[in-house]
Amino acid sequence: MDDLAERTCLVTREVMDPSGMLLFVAGPDGIVVPDLKRNLPGRGVWVTARRSCVEKAVSQSLFARGLKTTVKADPNLPDLVEKLLLEAALGALGFARKAGQCITGAGKVDGLIRSGKAIAVLHASDGSEDGLRKVGQAVHAVERELNERENGDESGVRRNRIEIWRIFSSTQLNMALGATNVIHAALIDGGAARNFAIRAAKLSNYREMEPS
Repeated sequence: MDDLAERTCLVTREVMDPSGMLLFVAGPDGIVVPDLKRNLPGRGVWVTARRSCVEKAVSQSLFARGLKTTVKADPNLPDLVEKLLLEAALGALGFARKAGQCITGAGKVDGLIRSGKAIAVLHASDGSEDGLRKVGQAVHAVERELNERENGDESGVRRNRIEIWRIFSSTQLNMALGATNVIHAALIDGGAARNFAIRAAKLSNYREMEPS
């Protein structure tokens, strides 16, 4: 849960937790600016963190109504938001690597998945479907084992599932991780990895991508 009170989406009028939303403010030049870090001055409006919602806010000139002032939203604002979310996620991935919480290499990734230590897996968006299938098989094997344990577990504790994200190209993974030919990577539980997971989920949700 975000540390802020629930907010109303400018587009859908739905009341939501701000963790699933984006904040926009009016810049000093009257241009609508995305405030991902939520630290810019001035009145702000909230929009559900989905590209279609930002596009609608731009096309229907909703920002002026919400900000109660004359503002201009650049037609490329949805692209700018995606670029910023992508940069934030890649930066967080780099920190996870430096913290020793991101491992690369198909064999190592498979081993981490099957050991139950991986909390999430990255598969390059331009990686082969066969590679994705092998990763998926390892994930499903672990999930079957977790289901069996849960069925016989009287503690009521539910274990986390393993996310599979295809949100970065191999080139982007190479740059973020300081490596070459990265197709697979696995995240190990830790503060930096969890921070990355939050940003990866927001980017995936913004793109309105279906889970792999």
